Amino acid sequence: MTPRRRATLRDIAAALDLSVNTVSRALAGKDAVSPETRERVRAEAERLGYVPNTMARSLVQGNAMTLGLVITNPSNPFYTRLISAIEDRGRVHGYSLMLMVTEDSVDNEKRVVEELMRWGVDGVLAVPVQHGIDHWDRLRKSGTPVVLVNRDLPGLDTDLVGVDYYDSARRATEHLVAEGARDLYLVEEDLDISPVAERVRGFRAVLDEHGIAVRDDHMVKVPTRRREASSQPWDPVDSYEIGRGLAARLGPGSAVLAGNDYFALGVYRALTEHGLSIPGDVRVAGHGDHPFAAYLAPALTTVRLPAADVGAAAVDRLLERMSGESGAGSPRQTLLPAELVVRASSRTANGGG
Repeated sequence: MTPRRRATLRDIAAALDLSVNTVSRALAGKDAVSPETRERVRAEAERLGYVPNTMARSLVQGNAMTLGLVITNPSNPFYTRLISAIEDRGRVHGYSLMLMVTEDSVDNEKRVVEELMRWGVDGVLAVPVQHGIDHWDRLRKSGTPVVLVNRDLPGLDTDLVGVDYYDSARRATEHLVAEGARDLYLVEEDLDISPVAERVRGFRAVLDEHGIAVRDDHMVKVPTRRREASSQPWDPVDSYEIGRGLAARLGPGSAVLAGNDYFALGVYRALTEHGLSIPGDVRVAGHGDHPFAAYLAPALTTVRLPAADVGAAAVDRLLERMSGESGAGSPRQTLLPAELVVRASSRTANGGG
């Protein structure tokens, strides 16, 4: 069966005995076309199944009306919410979204940047791998604005919009200390990225301020899975195995702060299997406020990350750069605060803190 040919402006014009220019202006809602003609054109376009050729229009107008979004792993719940927010915000301004995935591979990232340059997207939002800036700098210098999202990339002269992970870790750690914890452990991903580094920095800062010793073995690293294509970036089994060894060292007055809720999930099982109660013996807090957090027993105290707000703010910043507004100024770093959600896993018996 021969595929049906795509309807064109010329087809609509021929059917209505109008010029192509009149049809084009009618579909664009131009004032020079009468309401009656505009309605006739729209009805005929619908009858023929006419769909505007965005690529052809972009060649004429000099823009693709497309934003590139580069992320590391779409199965990360934070990035799932981020993608939705960016797509929603872009659509309001008439932009489509081109999603590219790197799986935290710098080789993939370089390939992705080359593809974005070939496609000629109008601007790029990027969660960088954080290894090398030359390819990003080449994209930026080609005239394509770039806004970093959630991860910094020192040396690249561009904007960053993300979460204040230093503050989020500070808040969670302060809460655990206020609840009586004096032997605190941080369970973090073994990945050299700015969110992890900032959470470590916030955790250490609070303990230093309270005169609580932080030994190297208090910083527990879980092997990363982010470079495994199409996999969940975190697996509770990893933190469960680490938690089994950690449980033998924990006792009353201990606390565990997990870099994400999946790590907390594995720690939960390890602690309970070892006969330790949460929060009676060990207080636990996480990061992410994933849907299961409120339904654990006990419900997990965690940090709710403002993924949607980050996505919307990042699009707004990128549109500023794309418009060339004189008020855009020098590159800016915008870090949005997270919210500490206190639940039963970290509260003392009397409910203090």
